Amino acid sequence: MVKGLVLILIVATLVSCEPATKNRSMQSINTDSGEPVEQNRPITFPRDHGPHLEQGIEWWYVTANLTAKTGETFGAQWTLFRTLAPLPFKSAWWDNQLYFAHFALQHEQTHVAFERFGRKGQANIDGHPFRAYLDDWSLTSHSVEQALFPLQMTAKEGSYAMDIALDNSPLVLHGDAGYSQKTQSGHASYYFSYPFLEANGTLTYQGKQYHVSGNAWYDREWSASLLDKTQRGWDWFSIVSDENPKQGLMLFCIRDARQYYDYCSGTRIDQQGNATLIEHDAISLLPLDFITIGGKRYPHKWQVNLQDSSPIVIETVTKDSINRLAIEYWEGRIISTGGFNGRGYAELLGY
Repeated sequence: MVKGLVLILIVATLVSCEPATKNRSMQSINTDSGEPVEQNRPITFPRDHGPHLEQGIEWWYVTANLTAKTGETFGAQWTLFRTLAPLPFKSAWWDNQLYFAHFALQHEQTHVAFERFGRKGQANIDGHPFRAYLDDWSLTSHSVEQALFPLQMTAKEGSYAMDIALDNSPLVLHGDAGYSQKTQSGHASYYFSYPFLEANGTLTYQGKQYHVSGNAWYDREWSASLLDKTQRGWDWFSIVSDENPKQGLMLFCIRDARQYYDYCSGTRIDQQGNATLIEHDAISLLPLDFITIGGKRYPHKWQVNLQDSSPIVIETVTKDSINRLAIEYWEGRIISTGGFNGRGYAELLGY
């Protein structure tokens, strides 16, 4: 969902060459950058598979729940971010765009995460034929037509790697035909997903290779700003049902300065990708239990109440799923029971 805001702090730190602080982190997360997205702008392909350089933040984001032939289960994340990063002076080698990638894997109660930075040339995104990459971490279309799929997702760092094919998912437009409001004051993004991707390939974990398959969820989002200055972060969930035919559920709740949920939204998704907006007033998110990691208190179990649905309980799988990178945030697998039985991913930022 709204992962790219972490980049703003990184840009501020790189440009100023000063140490990052918690205060600057919160200030940077709330920074406007670039042009706001315009409502009623139609999403068009292949244009919108590519970059939107006029908006300040943007990402190409895949999370996957995978099972090996051994029966062991894994989580995977592949992300490429782009952000406006103008320098205070002109430079022939800098085009005012910073690229930033995350690669993370998890198995049982272990979790590893890696990051890379790059500029134009070292990193790039092409809308058609689609390719997004930073160094040798890549998400590449193998279609000879204008179709996006199949995609190949690759990354390697030390004794960890993945080489996974992604295919066969409907397109989902969140919010109002892709225009996704994030706050009461009107901050918004353009946001679409491919939630039901069939994932197949190899994964290397601690030097051991596994043949894996499962479900992947691919998010695309771009914006100038996703929070206002009174807000702290968010809890975001993407879940695919265990039933056949598949159903999907996306939920996010923005938190205010006191860490109370301030604004929520969501999407119900049917097997064809038809999206039903869940309005703020129809969502209640209640943390049921917490865990302390590195001195910070994170929820790891929630109850979700939606209109016309039995209560849903969401619980994390790998409890410590912190991406300990330039900015720390929790990103990991979840399971849901009750009114929606399934599995997916959660992201917790700003705790």
